[in-house]
Amino acid sequence: MKRFEGQVVIVTGAGSGIGRAIALSFANEGATAVLCGRTIETLRETENAVNTACGKCLPLATDIRETASVDACVERVLAEFGRVDVLVNNAGVTRDKLILRMTDADWDDVLDTNLKGAFRFCRAVAKPMMKQRGGAIVNISSVVGITGNAGQANYAASKAGLHALTKSLAKELAGRGVRVNAVAPGFIETPMTGGLPEAVKTQILSAIPIGRLGSPDDVAHAALFLASGDASYITGQVLGVNGGMSM
Repeated sequence: MKRFEGQVVIVTGAGSGIGRAIALSFANEGATAVLCGRTIETLRETENAVNTACGKCLPLATDIRETASVDACVERVLAEFGRVDVLVNNAGVTRDKLILRMTDADWDDVLDTNLKGAFRFCRAVAKPMMKQRGGAIVNISSVVGITGNAGQANYAASKAGLHALTKSLAKELAGRGVRVNAVAPGFIETPMTGGLPEAVKTQILSAIPIGRLGSPDDVAHAALFLASGDASYITGQVLGVNGGMSM
């Protein structure tokens, strides 16, 4: 039997990259994948990939910056399936600038999406998960939430805040059988990193002990593990998937 047969998994930012890999991985393990993105159009490729793999999915246009949109998404999932077993908070944005050039809008947009968006979804699924006395939340963070990074004060702060949110919710929800963990990826091969100059890539690789960029599947495998019964005694942890960058 597949590890997530009969389970319902919500994945935010499911339209591409890490989010798509996570959604596909859960679907391949038998889950019904609820694909969340700002527009249905951004989710079509993931929806087609899941359907091609004989998976089950429900694409939902959801703006994680809006409480009403998040609540409506979870209400639709509960009406359709009667449960939420796993939430993966993956959606995020960057607005990279040095602090002297960073505007209030740059700060607010990143914190509202990356941190408050995750908070909104955690709050929305907490009650149904507690009621069913079981569930798993996996927050996709970043190595820069551990190490910091010049030019990413807003992004690093949002991810460090996500670590604190993870640990706090793990303590709140453990008594009802709900586990909360985070995955902190390093540099992952995505369209964004693919466009970096070769000199920058060389510099990045020199800081990774394993000597290669990660893949979206590397992150997906970690998320699956933390959400699965194999991790039933793990909560409140931040798992680095970064080739050793944070050692």
